Amino acid sequence: MAHEFDGNKYKAASAHQKEWGAKLIHELSISGTERILDLGCGDGALTAQLAALAPRGSVLGIDASRGMIDAAQAHVADNLSFALHDINDLNFENEFDIVFSNATLHWIKNHDALLRNVHRALRRGGILKFDFAGDGNCANFFSVVKDAIKLPQFARYFSTFEWPWYMPSVEEYERLVQRIPFTESHVRGENADRFFADQETMIKWIDQPSLVPFMKLVPDERKEDFRRFVIERMVEKACQPDGRCFETFRRINVVAKK
Repeated sequence: MAHEFDGNKYKAASAHQKEWGAKLIHELSISGTERILDLGCGDGALTAQLAALAPRGSVLGIDASRGMIDAAQAHVADNLSFALHDINDLNFENEFDIVFSNATLHWIKNHDALLRNVHRALRRGGILKFDFAGDGNCANFFSVVKDAIKLPQFARYFSTFEWPWYMPSVEEYERLVQRIPFTESHVRGENADRFFADQETMIKWIDQPSLVPFMKLVPDERKEDFRRFVIERMVEKACQPDGRCFETFRRINVVAKK
C-alpha cells in the first residue's frame, strides 16, 4: 500500500537520507548521456543531482506520494521530469541505463517482483544502484512503536495492521538478487548508526516519514495522544545527556548489471 507524505516536511527532515544518496551518486560512473530512472524520488533533490550529471541524457523521478511529487516539481528541467507512479507497478522495458533508488525500497514488500521489473526496465549493460534499510534498522523507534500499537487505547485500530517495511539481512538479499539473471551483482551491508543533533531534529524524522503508516490508522481525536506517547518514549530511550539522540541505521547497498 502506498503512503502519502508531506514533501516539504520530508525535505526539512531528511538530511541523513540525502547524505546517503549523495554517496550513492558519487559511486556511479555517469558519462552524461544516460537515461536514468529514480525510484522513490521524494522531494527530487537527489534526482536533480543525477540530472546535473547527465546533461545530454534524461532523468525520470517517480514516487507514489502526491505530496512528494508536488515538492519535486521545483526541480523540473529540460532533462528532468517527475511522475506520480507506484514502484510496485513498474512497466518499463529496455528503457534505462541506470535505475537508482535511495532510502526508499524498504517500503516495497515484494522485492522479487521489484528486481524482475527493474531487470526488464534496464537496457543491456545497464545497472541498478540501490540503498535501502536492512535488518537492525531503527531499533529504538521500532521498539517504541510496537509498544504503542499494543496499548489498550490504540490496539483496536491496528487489529489488521501489516508491518509496512521489508528490511532483509545481506545474506537474504544476496540470495534474492542471485535469482534474477543479472550478469553480475554485489550486495553489501553498512552500519550507518547516527546521533540526531537534538530532540527537535529527531522528532521531525519521527513525524516524516516514520510515523506516517501508523498515524493514518488512528482517528483524528486520538492522533496527538498516539504521537505524544511515541515521542516521549523515544526521548527517554534515544536521547543522551549531551542532548543528542541515537538511532540505529543499517543499510543494504546493491549494484547489479544486466
